[in-house]
Parts: sequence; C-alpha cells; structure tokens
Amino acid sequence: MIGQTIRVCADWKAKDASIVSYHAPDSLEDALAALTSADTRLLGGGTDIFPPALPGKAPTKILDVTNIREMRGVSESAAGWRIGAATSWSELINHPLPPAFDGLKAAARTIGSVQIQNTATIGGNLCNASPAADGVPSLLALEAKVEITSAAASRWVALEKFLIGPRRVDLKLGEILTAVIIPPHPGKMRSSFLKLGSRKYLVISIAMVATLVEFTDSRVRRARLAVGACSPTALRLRRLENELRGMHIEQLSELVVSDDHLRPLSPINDVRGSAEYRLCSVKELIRRALAEVAEIE
Repeated sequence: MIGQTIRVCADWKAKDASIVSYHAPDSLEDALAALTSADTRLLGGGTDIFPPALPGKAPTKILDVTNIREMRGVSESAAGWRIGAATSWSELINHPLPPAFDGLKAAARTIGSVQIQNTATIGGNLCNASPAADGVPSLLALEAKVEITSAAASRWVALEKFLIGPRRVDLKLGEILTAVIIPPHPGKMRSSFLKLGSRKYLVISIAMVATLVEFTDSRVRRARLAVGACSPTALRLRRLENELRGMHIEQLSELVVSDDHLRPLSPINDVRGSAEYRLCSVKELIRRALAEVAEIE
C-alpha cells in the first residue's frame, strides 16, 4: 500500500491547514483493510472531491481506489459486461462496445473536458450522486446494476435503487463500489443521449435524456428512456416506454410527449433554469433523442 501525508492548500482558510492521510493501494484486499473509519473518503478520480467541501471541512483521510487492478477495465461474458468502477470515461469511450452503448459513450464525451474524462471514473460519477450526473441516464436505460464489495461479501444492487437521493447512495461503512454490471442486450438495440446546457462543453446539465430502443420490422419492440437533472435522481419514464411499443419507426420523430408522461419528474428552479423550462426542454429532448435512434436504424 502506498501511503503519505499531504497538507491541504491554505485557500481553504481554515484556522490550521488540515493534515490529510492519503493511501493509494493497488489491490482490493488492501483497500478494504484500510477502510476502517467513517471519516475515510473514497477517491475515484478526484475531480469533484474538494469543490463541494466547505472551508476547513476538507476530507482528512483519503483512500484512492484508482490503482486497484480488480476495479479497472471493461470485460464481456455470457452474463453481460463488467465495467470496473475505477475505469475512466476515456477508457470507456475508446473500448469497442456494441451500439447499445453509443448513448453512454455520447454521455461520457460531455463529462467535463478531455482532461477530466481521462481522470474521472464511472464509480466516482455514481457515488458522487449528483442529480445532474451525466453518466446515470444511459446506465439506467441499460438497466445497470452495481457491484458492492466488503471484506465479508459482495452484493449487487440495481442502479436505480443504489441512488437514494442527491449525494446519497446505498453504500455502507466498509463497502466499496467495485463495478458496474450491464446485462446482455440484443445487437439490434440502438441508443442515444442528448444534454441541454448553457454551452456545449464544461457545463452542468439543465436537462438530459437517454434512450435505448430495439426495432423489429421497423417497429419498436422495446424501449427504455431515462431523464436526468429533472428530479433528485435520474428516472426512467416507464409509461412512455410502454406506449412506444409497436410504434412505427417513422412516427418517432413526430412523437408528442405529454405532461402525464413527465409526471414522475420533479425539477427544481435554480440558476441554470426554471422547473417549467426544464420540463419544456425535456419534451423536445425526448423527441430528438428518439428521432436520432430512428435515423441510426
């Protein structure tokens, strides 16, 4: 295990600069052994670990999991795909994956800058649990589960259950999110992702939509659709998904999304946009995202 002590930058304006215990193990066994107290902060890339902290309230113990071999890379088996939680977004973008993952890759390209994508990890994005986390809607559409490991055992939780609320996840003391599990998807499934922000890059989402659609004989056989940044956690619109079944591919670009379809959402008013604006934008984003998968087909 690598261990060292660092001093937090004086910009935190604390009375005394905090002393930070920093460990970066290269095995999961060592990481779990080091995860012994509630004040230990897991670091999975570190792109958002200090900005949310209040002055003088920076983490005092950091456990960096990005060097852990068991938590890196993308692999495929009969059970689907396993994406290590310490896998960077750039690694995911560059890995050969079927069209069902195109939406997730599109989302990955909107996460910060290329430099951020090279460092930020999938597990870090999920555990940060921001309502505007760009990776979440596409993972919900893919029906992802998360693999959670402790020294005693491993467990698997559906992503929509893992995300409890803003900055809150189903992760207990002594547990580490070690992987994201994606079940197998038919080769004919197509996916898309659209994000609305005040500019194209380096922006927090105002609203976003991810779709995953399977076509048979030019008709929708099954569809999944998730919306982010419009509720405490990203949500799938299951009523709309059901209504899309059987719809002809040419109808998707002219789809009219109703207020009832968006009833599960509960957007807020903030500096990026009003709740009304978000709901109005989501309707158009859904139409465009579905039109995009129709064009792919």
